[in-house]
Amino acid sequence: MTVVDFQKRKASGFPISIVTSYDAWSARIIADSNVDCILVGDSAAMVVHGHDNTILADTSMMAIHIAAVRRGAPDSFIIGDLPFLSVRKGLPEAVESIATLMRAGANAVKLEGASGNLELIAHITQSGIPVMGHLGLTPQSINVFGGYKVQGRGEAASIGIYDDALALEESGCFAIVLEAVPKKLARRVSGALTIPIIGIGAGADVDGQVLVLQDLLGLNTQFTPKFVRQFLGGATLIREALNRYHEEVTKKTFPLEKESYE
Repeated sequence: MTVVDFQKRKASGFPISIVTSYDAWSARIIADSNVDCILVGDSAAMVVHGHDNTILADTSMMAIHIAAVRRGAPDSFIIGDLPFLSVRKGLPEAVESIATLMRAGANAVKLEGASGNLELIAHITQSGIPVMGHLGLTPQSINVFGGYKVQGRGEAASIGIYDDALALEESGCFAIVLEAVPKKLARRVSGALTIPIIGIGAGADVDGQVLVLQDLLGLNTQFTPKFVRQFLGGATLIREALNRYHEEVTKKTFPLEKESYE
């Protein structure tokens, strides 16, 4: 998968699959699967570091996770999230943050929102950096939204997201993530744009899907959004393995002779 393939897949109607990864071991497994590419999301702040939101992710945190994923998946297409405020401090600072993620191993970067970002997107895409947009529920704006809520309901909100999507395409984005919006709006946006729309909580009538790896593996035991399907009962399987390990340790049936050195 390359950035050029995104447009080809949109034209062919063959959906794109993306999952998140934040470390080398999971990236290695993803790279050995049929999944198309990897997003190193600022959701690492929540999934890996245990924070309540993504705002506490910064450029150095993202660079560490991107570098780990690149080591685990050396040949995969990797998209790195630009963290909260990293591109709102002026053009030189924004470019330096982007350069840090690209040097860490990202093939492209993802940027939340359109307002105030269009000139920057045009500048960095013209500088040879592929940019993925992100509209709808943009987690870095949680304090503006008042929580994790569906966006684009009502005529004005729907028109706003639609217009922003057109503006992101015009600015040079190669794809857009559309998160937690009504499926009718997502279908309309996907039909109007020539670049792929990647949905997460946006219905099936888009050009691909992205999910957090821990969500689709059933590892998140605290909260499961409506749009998540668990493809594995991961938490149960891991808990059972840990309990078996504990039992064998306490019974002294682990380690066996074949697992010991003379």
